[in-house]
Amino acid sequence: MVLSALEKAEILVEALPYIKEFYGRKVVIKYGGAAMIDCELKQKVMQDIVLMKYVGMHPIVVHGGGPEINTMLDRLDIKVQFVNGLRVTDQATMEIVEMVLGGKVNKEIVAGINANGGKAVGISGKDGGLIEAAPLDNDSQLGLVGQVKSINPGIIETVIENGYIPVIAPIGMGKDQQTYNINADLVAAAIAVAMKADKLVLLTDVPGLLKDPADPGSLISILKLSEVDSYKEAGIIAGGMLPKVDCCTRSVHGGVGRTHIIDGRVPHSILLEIFTDQGIGTMVVDQ
Repeated sequence: MVLSALEKAEILVEALPYIKEFYGRKVVIKYGGAAMIDCELKQKVMQDIVLMKYVGMHPIVVHGGGPEINTMLDRLDIKVQFVNGLRVTDQATMEIVEMVLGGKVNKEIVAGINANGGKAVGISGKDGGLIEAAPLDNDSQLGLVGQVKSINPGIIETVIENGYIPVIAPIGMGKDQQTYNINADLVAAAIAVAMKADKLVLLTDVPGLLKDPADPGSLISILKLSEVDSYKEAGIIAGGMLPKVDCCTRSVHGGVGRTHIIDGRVPHSILLEIFTDQGIGTMVVDQ
């Protein structure tokens, strides 16, 4: 489908109020799932992020990289084990996690943004003391899986003030100088709160929160915090959606204006959510 010049103009006019509203505002994007694997989707995400920067927004990218970590662990014949959806991380695994996330994946995203006309700087939670971490559990069942204790946003602010897009690997350091592997959703939520972001956008491999997982038409477009507990009791918020909704809930309680769970498999999903009247996915709001 080829758009006429008038149709293109109408699209820009529809986006104008959103460009005006979010000019100069910070938007944290948790980048993961199929949008990191599919080459075409990856290209469109890079374009979305660069466009956001050029219309005056300040995107902050936090990324995962589970499939790439699994591939490297398999290649090195290191056992992959999960407990409650979290990767069991011994010292050998932690070294691979840091190498893949902080090196390979992080720099590929930086290169992708740069190739599409943006300027990006890749950092991990260890740079500038960005993420202070602590063990997630005390019985060492998960090993070096961490949680965020505090965020020192100085390095992110410096990157943004100099015109660059920060790309952050979810690795933190404890007071004991130990490196920890942290869930990227949790890191994105913590950074959104610390940076006083106006939006947190989680890219997923589902349309959003569905009343019936088998029916894409049952999408819950707006989820109020007051509805979260009842949806959990009803089993509507369950499985992999639980931690994502919890991250959104923490962010809203922490002062983030709006949080969104969107389908990263949809081309230009970030632009559709931010710059159109209808949007996509589920928005979690404080009501």
